[in-house]
Amino acid sequence: MKSPSGRKPPARLVARFVAISWRDLAVSFGPILLVSVAAIWLAVRLIQPAPPSTLTMSAGPKGSTFWSAAQKYKTILARNNITLNVLESEGSAQNLARLSDPASHVDVAFVQDGLSSKVPEGLVSLGSVAYVPLAVFYHGPPVTRLSQFEGERVAIGAQGSGTRELALALLKANGIEPDGKTQLLPLSGDDAARALVAGKIDVAFLAGDSAQPPVMGRLMRMPGVRFFDFAQADAYARRFPYLTAITIPMGAFDFGRNLPAAPLHFIAPTAELVARDSLHPALSDLLIEAAKEVHGRSTLLQRAGEFPAPRAQDFPISDDAARYYKSGKSFLYRLLPFWLASLADRLLVVLVPIIVVLIPGLRLVPGLYAWRVKSRIYRWYGSLIALERAALADNSPEERRSLMRQLDKIEESVNGMKMPLAYAGQFYVLREHIGFVRERLLAVREKLEATRDEADKADEAHEAQGKGSAQD
Repeated sequence: MKSPSGRKPPARLVARFVAISWRDLAVSFGPILLVSVAAIWLAVRLIQPAPPSTLTMSAGPKGSTFWSAAQKYKTILARNNITLNVLESEGSAQNLARLSDPASHVDVAFVQDGLSSKVPEGLVSLGSVAYVPLAVFYHGPPVTRLSQFEGERVAIGAQGSGTRELALALLKANGIEPDGKTQLLPLSGDDAARALVAGKIDVAFLAGDSAQPPVMGRLMRMPGVRFFDFAQADAYARRFPYLTAITIPMGAFDFGRNLPAAPLHFIAPTAELVARDSLHPALSDLLIEAAKEVHGRSTLLQRAGEFPAPRAQDFPISDDAARYYKSGKSFLYRLLPFWLASLADRLLVVLVPIIVVLIPGLRLVPGLYAWRVKSRIYRWYGSLIALERAALADNSPEERRSLMRQLDKIEESVNGMKMPLAYAGQFYVLREHIGFVRERLLAVREKLEATRDEADKADEAHEAQGKGSAQD
């Protein structure tokens, strides 16, 4: 109902004021939350899983140097609750074959360099861990070249051993190949040494455990047994990059008897700790730590700290091993126990997207929230401006009534809004502006009605004047 003046009575205020608009807050915070959840999901998908608690290593013949070393690895890894299963093998060739076969489930192994011209895919090196010395003993007059053993009975090592592969490569470089007049026999280690002492063979290629200084010292004391001095050791090392020329000084075996009586020259490939490229980075660090403890001491063949070393031989150094050799263990693994550092390392991957996305995003929430609330107020100003402009035009009474009905609907909508108390001032300003537009509409209508009344009065006066003239 309208007042006698024609104005609409004040609308009843039904607006609800709240401390905070949860709907606006949810809409403002929602996109940031979704982006953060997506970032965390992606991080979880890419995160490195927890390191396995069990590893399998292929070592060497039971009782060999590498078998004994693997047992020490097992003890060291057990300190960090990692179980190492050690498999006996015939030697480096079988170790490499096992690593190359996923069905074998071997994770890491000792592999002598020079076994294969083509490195199998998916294998990486954690570093060289030791020299595998090659010593050649023989019967007969002194010789200076391997080619002089042509036609002899030569023990080159058992099938699957690194000794055999290396002996075949060296003999081939000297023109001696299988199926020739030289007898290449599959004897290795103690069997080859006993056969040589017994005169059953003429030459024995001994490597690894069979060519360690104590063994060489015993053979050099045997009557009729000579040590082949690799006078061409430097040339072999240049021809075969995986070989190293090594010299044992005079008297190193026995000072009293001065054995050897002159420096001994021989060659040695290195043995690498080879793993699958899927090896967990944390386990890579543990294995290199174990290698330092097991292989790092000084011997007649190496200096203290010489091994393990990131020597690029047959296998590429893994990224994790290269990082370890450059900067050591990561900060967390230096500071915390292994299992706790592993957990913290993975949690950091989840925390990064939260820090990078969520925390900066939270700073945007207040601005987005304010924009959401204010936009509900500001959107009515466009309608008010349109109504005010329409009211200034020359409208018919019906059009003016339509404009007034539109304004009433706007006012009803505004009065029914749910507003946070912090924005009550802007809410009341909007209501004042609605009242201002209503006043403008009423003023225009009153002005038009006054103009129409004056026109009607002028018409009446003109008609009255016309009638008076007619009567005269």
